[in-house]
Amino acid sequence: MGKKKKKPKKKVDPNSATICTNRKAKREYDLLEQLECGIELCGSEVKSIRAGNVSIGEAYGRVEDGQLWLMNVDIGEYAQANVMNHDPRRMRRLLLHRREIRKFAEASAEKGLTLVPLSMYFTRGLVKVKMAIGRGRREYDKRQKLRKEHDRREMSEIKRP
Repeated sequence: MGKKKKKPKKKVDPNSATICTNRKAKREYDLLEQLECGIELCGSEVKSIRAGNVSIGEAYGRVEDGQLWLMNVDIGEYAQANVMNHDPRRMRRLLLHRREIRKFAEASAEKGLTLVPLSMYFTRGLVKVKMAIGRGRREYDKRQKLRKEHDRREMSEIKRP
C-alpha cells in the first residue's frame, strides 16, 4: 500500500478577499443595478478593516454636491492607532466616475429607490464596495419571494429521484 499524497492547502490571498456582506439587502430590496466603487479611507480604517472590525448592515449611500457618500458604516477603532484614530461612523466618500455618480444621483432622486451597499472586499490590496440601486420590498413581497423559492426547491426535489 502506498502513502496517500496530501493535497496542498489553498492559500487565501489577503489582498483579494471578501471583508463583509450585507445579507439583509437581498431580502429587503429588489436590486436593480450594481456597481463597484472605490472608497476613500484613512490608514487606521484600513488596518481595522483588515482585522475584520467593519459592519455595513445599516449602511446606505447618498449623493450630495456631486459626490457619492457612504453613510452609517461602522468601522471600529484600531487599538494600535492611539491618537491618530478615526471616527467609527464618519461619512466616507465613494470614488466613481462623474457619469456613474450622475446615474446614481438620478436613480436615488426617484421615489422609492435607495443606494445600498452589498459587500466590501479587497481587490489587489484596495478596498472596494459593491453598491446597488434597490427598491424597498414590502412584507407581502418578501413572503411571496420566500414562497416561490420554497416551491422551486420542492419541484427540484421531486425531479431528482
